[in-house]
Amino acid sequence: MPIDLTVPTVGESITEVEIGQWLKAEGDTVQKDENVVALESEKATVDLPAPAAGVLTKILKKKGDKAAVGEIIAQIDAAGAAPKATESKPAEAKAAKSSKTAAAPAPPAAPAPAPEPVEEKAAPAPTPPPVKSSVPAPASGGREEEVVRMSPLRRTVAQRLVESKNTMAMLTTFNEVDMSAVIALRKQHQDAFVARHGVKLGFMSFFVRASIEALKAIPQLNASIRGTDIVYHNYFDISIAIGSDKGLVAPALRNAERLSFSEVEKAIADFAARAKANKLKPDELQSGTFTITNGGVYGSLLSTPIINPPQSGILGMHSIQERPIAVAGAVVIRPMMNIALSYDHRLVDGREAVTFLVRVKDMIENPARILLEI
Repeated sequence: MPIDLTVPTVGESITEVEIGQWLKAEGDTVQKDENVVALESEKATVDLPAPAAGVLTKILKKKGDKAAVGEIIAQIDAAGAAPKATESKPAEAKAAKSSKTAAAPAPPAAPAPAPEPVEEKAAPAPTPPPVKSSVPAPASGGREEEVVRMSPLRRTVAQRLVESKNTMAMLTTFNEVDMSAVIALRKQHQDAFVARHGVKLGFMSFFVRASIEALKAIPQLNASIRGTDIVYHNYFDISIAIGSDKGLVAPALRNAERLSFSEVEKAIADFAARAKANKLKPDELQSGTFTITNGGVYGSLLSTPIINPPQSGILGMHSIQERPIAVAGAVVIRPMMNIALSYDHRLVDGREAVTFLVRVKDMIENPARILLEI
């Protein structure tokens, strides 16, 4: 009896998906829980596993087709017998029928009349070979174009970015951070941290914790506008922007204020690995209250990050660069990072935005304040 492969619920408010890459072909054997096809939605790309072991006998939707939640897209034969391909039999050779009647001999031809004398003419001159053109043929492969359909996730990212620019009064304020103290702290405790937790101590956990403390002081940046109301969140779901082949995604660290440094680092590493493998869950990409993005991993020195609506703020980290600064009347070389805060001016005033960024700067330059929450 065939088992139907149907589109599952892949997230709140999502009623339709686009069929991505089929990982199995008709006639392939599949194991229970083995991924069969990728489903692309406006929020994430997820792999659909087989509900039972058997043979994929029929694919009803090809790559690029739309399918509603609950719709059948393929069938699996749980009996496990692979359909045998029908082999075309060669046509039987037919014996040639021999002719029973022999062909009658042709009558002898009449003798040809003697040719009349003809006046001898000059032989025609040979035709010269055609002259080859010296103009070279146009080279192929110079100006091809490739048209690739945008994935639902890419289309949604594009739509939301335009929405953010068109609906928010977005401004950006900047500051710079001396990373010397954090770098020294990481160097001092890195080996012990890895030995105990199995993950490296990165910069992101410091900025997550510093941002949470700054958000506690400036709650407008952890709020959103809903109609004519302001919704203040008394929890901190920090979205972490991650680049993937499918586009930019921002899974949220739920209740990040309750997470330790090691838990933050493990969660971010897990997000990055699953984003690369298209295994992020749709609910992980929803309901963040504030976003942190690190353009420094790509070499960016300065940028104006775009807010992820309906959030009211996003913190941008950048590359660490050694440069001269003045400290106590002397010029010294320090590892410096530019940081940027984009904020929705409808909800956040410039004073609050600058205060937030200065508080983040102070805690990164004095990391003991993060641990003591002061």
